[in-house]
Amino acid sequence: MLDTLFTQIALLFVVAIGVFAFWKGGEAERLGMGAWVLGWMAAMLIQQDGMLYVNFQIGLFLLDAAMLAVFVGLAWRYRRSWPVWAGACQLVILTSHVAFPLAKAAPMDAFYTVLNLAGYGILIAIGVGTFWAWQDRRAAGLE
Repeated sequence: MLDTLFTQIALLFVVAIGVFAFWKGGEAERLGMGAWVLGWMAAMLIQQDGMLYVNFQIGLFLLDAAMLAVFVGLAWRYRRSWPVWAGACQLVILTSHVAFPLAKAAPMDAFYTVLNLAGYGILIAIGVGTFWAWQDRRAAGLE
């Protein structure tokens, strides 16, 4: 998984956002980042490696549906905008699980590109939400 320079640099980005969210984020940001990290680890365990995306992977689909439910719950519970954006990116991921097996002409590289870019969109949403929560606390004199 971490065999290329690109994936190692991407992991640095993930770790930086994670440390920032757990260090300066509020409860919503910590829950969102914690769920994302747990989901990422669970995806590494349940995905079917060694084969191309030949058939529908129900485990990953259900995991991504659970992640969408987490972001919807965060948007419902905490009046923040970043869970809405993260949920939108997660919905793109969930839709691609259904769309790409149906679209026989689409290459699988496009599927993986959608998953990666939407995942980075989720991380950016969490990072921006963490920054806003941190600045709100600083402006209120709580930090």
